[in-house]
Amino acid sequence: MKSIFLGALSAFLIFTSCARQSYETFNSGVKTQIDSTNVRIEFVSPSIVRIQKHLEGHPFEKKSLSVIKKPEEVSFGVQDMENGFALTTAELRVELDTLTHSIRFFKPDGSLLLSESTSSFKPFVDNGNETFTVKQGWTLEADEPIYGLGILQNGKMSQRNQEVEMVQNNTWDFSTFFQSPKGYGVFWDNYSPTTFKDDTAETSFSSQVGDGIDYYVMAGDNADAVIAEMRDLTGEVPMVPLWTYGFWQSRERYKSQEETVGVVQKHRELGVPLDGIIQDWQYWGDNYHWNAMDFGNPAFPDPQKFVDDVHGLNAHLIISIWSSFGPETPQFKELKEKNMLMDFQTWPQSGKEGWPPDMNYPSGVQVYDPYNPEARDIYWEYLSKNLFSLGIDGWWMDSTEPDHLDIKDEDYNNETYLGSFRKVRNAFPLETVGGVYDHQREQSSDKRVFILTRSGFAGQQRYGANVWSGDLGSSWESLRNQIPAGLNFTLTGNPNFNTDIGGFFAGAYNKSWNDGTASVNPLFQELYVRWMQYGAFTPMMRSHGTEMKREIYHFGEKGDAIYDAIQNAIELRYSLLPYIYTTSWEVTHNQDSFMRALVMDFPQDKKTWDLKEEYMFGDAILVAPVLEAQYTPEKIIKVDEETGWNKGKERGAEGYPIVDFTETKSATVYLPEGSAWYDYWTNEKFEGGQEIAKETTINTIPLYVKAGSILPIGPEVQYAEEKPWDNLEIRVYEGADGSFSLYEDEFDNYNYENGAYSTISFTWNDANQTLEIADRNGNFDGMLQERKFQIVKIGADGSVSTPQIVDYSGAAVEVKL
Repeated sequence: MKSIFLGALSAFLIFTSCARQSYETFNSGVKTQIDSTNVRIEFVSPSIVRIQKHLEGHPFEKKSLSVIKKPEEVSFGVQDMENGFALTTAELRVELDTLTHSIRFFKPDGSLLLSESTSSFKPFVDNGNETFTVKQGWTLEADEPIYGLGILQNGKMSQRNQEVEMVQNNTWDFSTFFQSPKGYGVFWDNYSPTTFKDDTAETSFSSQVGDGIDYYVMAGDNADAVIAEMRDLTGEVPMVPLWTYGFWQSRERYKSQEETVGVVQKHRELGVPLDGIIQDWQYWGDNYHWNAMDFGNPAFPDPQKFVDDVHGLNAHLIISIWSSFGPETPQFKELKEKNMLMDFQTWPQSGKEGWPPDMNYPSGVQVYDPYNPEARDIYWEYLSKNLFSLGIDGWWMDSTEPDHLDIKDEDYNNETYLGSFRKVRNAFPLETVGGVYDHQREQSSDKRVFILTRSGFAGQQRYGANVWSGDLGSSWESLRNQIPAGLNFTLTGNPNFNTDIGGFFAGAYNKSWNDGTASVNPLFQELYVRWMQYGAFTPMMRSHGTEMKREIYHFGEKGDAIYDAIQNAIELRYSLLPYIYTTSWEVTHNQDSFMRALVMDFPQDKKTWDLKEEYMFGDAILVAPVLEAQYTPEKIIKVDEETGWNKGKERGAEGYPIVDFTETKSATVYLPEGSAWYDYWTNEKFEGGQEIAKETTINTIPLYVKAGSILPIGPEVQYAEEKPWDNLEIRVYEGADGSFSLYEDEFDNYNYENGAYSTISFTWNDANQTLEIADRNGNFDGMLQERKFQIVKIGADGSVSTPQIVDYSGAAVEVKL
């Protein structure tokens, strides 16, 4: 056996031969040919390898839209085998078998990660250009789960044994990536309509258009390591402002600036915390002026006063912008003249409002070409001039998939800057969101970019964007689906996920005797509360929808069970802001995730491998949302509207069942093995590895804190920055060693990138029952120089110690508990 070792700076090529196979080495990998297929194996880092294949006579060169990492200088060895060769780094071994024509991937210890099965190139004509439909398959272990693929509304945690047509749409957002608890991930770098298929034969991606096969395999010891590799490859996660982690209210839609500001005013009057309000569409006027990015609607007569009034109430405003323009907008006219619009049916189809669309009055709205740098410049020029200049705080980028209605195959023949729309279809959200982020960063570093958007693709985490799961129907099934949807999206490397709390389309709850006021509808009340409680443990807590009003004051008043449950969920969210904001730093700095599938932290417990009802929020809190109706019928059964939906049960005057929301109920929770757990509400301790019954009320969902956790509790506030964190309660949960590092900065600029932040590390020694508070590390303008910590220990017997008050001025302190 012949062995060659290549340094990363090799300036020459080595040509050698092994049994039945020749290969050529270069400074980061190997090139070879198998029959008529050219194969390139290139290390991007010691733990990431890129595989490219193309047919002889058909050159394949591509600038990736997702991948931004440049190959590192990697030392690797090349070793001849009896039938092929192997490349080895410190983290990964790649073998090419010349008999089977397949590539296998191993850990350094020799354990197999995965193997290729079939590769194929089928001729395809893309808008007159000869190319291929490309497919690559791999062989997985029979019982091996895999996760990822994006936001999928299929209710599955593991994505085995199914076929998924991957074309971006309103409620399904795709990233062509999956990972396994065996410790690897696969990113298929193709943007055309793609089919993912897993059956007993193989697991594969097949893309409609591709001049070649192009994919990456990354190896890591656990899911976090694989996510770190994916972000290293496609972009790290920037921090977004603290205020984005407060509570956000929205509706489809507020119809005047007075109404929008009034919602914020009402929250302040009621004393219910709120950080943001969202202005949805039609502030620009009619559909012919769709997405004009200015206030053409006379109900918004003074845009600057609108923004200033929201800011004057210590709240923030984000506003709806779209990926399309009406024919009477200056953007449309400029883009049309430069051939930067695409011609297919999009929303809205009619110039008249109402449903179904009246096609006698076509809107003429067209989607723009975000793949074109000049088109992105034009988009930002108007956005900056008309809206950013007013001080609007962030962007609700709607329809970034984009809306594609009445789909015809020829629609994909629209030519973009990068070729046919078919060729780059799934990367549309990446390009349009990236255009706004890049331009705002270039213009100003005083305000962090924050984008709420309806679609995502691999790499979008680098653009300060939080992706929501689209216009869902208001149902318990939809709520249940959001947990695995968000977890699988997180496992693609994008940590920022949220949903329309309550579901978007709620018309089934809005009957003839009901004007959409939720206070009279117990079916919607229960669903909304449980969705709100789940939303408190997502990266953005945002209420939004149509047909049922979602503002808290439409659910009764203080003292009413539902009203109080909503307020309590919001206040719980605010109490956890120091924990959430520190987690956001861990996401940026240490490639952590907010929503963590239990398999990420407890892979040794196989019961977590396909568990889709629970998750960790950060490293300390296990969240088990109530996902089944406990007080009302779950299914909405269409009956005579005069008698209501629930025949056979006592009903109120409006036809709804009479419900006692003060009753106590029960939910089942699985606590993973490998840790002890504390009930967040009662402090009762449980050993992991068991299923328990948790008593619930409409006010509470099962929450558990991992033993050894250190949990900071923030002050009672009406908005995120109302009070400094100068007197935090620090809860220590005994039973294991633990650590936590409190992160603080200026909350809304990019000075943290230049070191303007501080961390205070807490370390719990369980054996000695001591908490060490380390020297403060770092500083920033406005940093608290003096503060107090109230240290509380949660004991194994459920006891809560008397708070120990610690005066802290930045020097290390040890506390005996």
